[in-house]
Amino acid sequence: MREYPTVPDAPLTIVMPTYNEAANLPRMAEAVLGLPVPGLRLLVVDDASPDGTGELADELAAKYDGRLSVLHRAGKEGLGRAYAAGMGRALAEGAAYVVQMDADGSHPVHVVPQLLGTAQATGAGFVVGSRYVDGGSLDEEWGLHRRLLSRFANRYARTVLGTRIKDITAGFNLWSAETLHAVDLATLDSAGYSFQVELKYRAAQAGHHGVEIPIRFEERTEGTSKMTLATQLESALVPLRLRLRGRR
Repeated sequence: MREYPTVPDAPLTIVMPTYNEAANLPRMAEAVLGLPVPGLRLLVVDDASPDGTGELADELAAKYDGRLSVLHRAGKEGLGRAYAAGMGRALAEGAAYVVQMDADGSHPVHVVPQLLGTAQATGAGFVVGSRYVDGGSLDEEWGLHRRLLSRFANRYARTVLGTRIKDITAGFNLWSAETLHAVDLATLDSAGYSFQVELKYRAAQAGHHGVEIPIRFEERTEGTSKMTLATQLESALVPLRLRLRGRR
């Protein structure tokens, strides 16, 4: 695959929600802020983690001297709400592009320049780090049940919404500021993981073109997944709600 070069002076903010990620955050911050991307900043959005992730993030903010900032929220309100708050802050601070990235190491940090370069070279409104295009893959540590569940959830959402995006549930994405302003983050309904689906669908409906590039999705090595039954139910209902709303 062609690796597009990045263009200087394009302010990029990586938004990284955290909840009990103290074991992962220092190495993630070091990896992200070590990328050769001019104008890159890291915004940690912490939902009052009981393990002290928020306090650790403040210490890292002092260490990285303005390149890392922290948005503290009162409590755990869901991944989607955390991303919306972080993206809103990034836009208000002048980001031209915003990347969504998990704090658990599952998303390949080294691909961030390629996400940015692809957006700049193609004019795409958003770029998806995709597990389900040619060259994409899942860590072998994922068991058969999780693999099947992931593929089913993705196919289900794609079928209901009639989208051509092959990895519509992907959580590693780059967005242009123009696209995020067009979607209007304040109007998104999803609180949990279905935020990934709703944001891509709404962006496409607003006429913003998306591009997918392959990534390898890794299993986390520290901490535990935040997926709950409630978020799984929301993920099932949101595509139906979006489709019905579109028909009206």
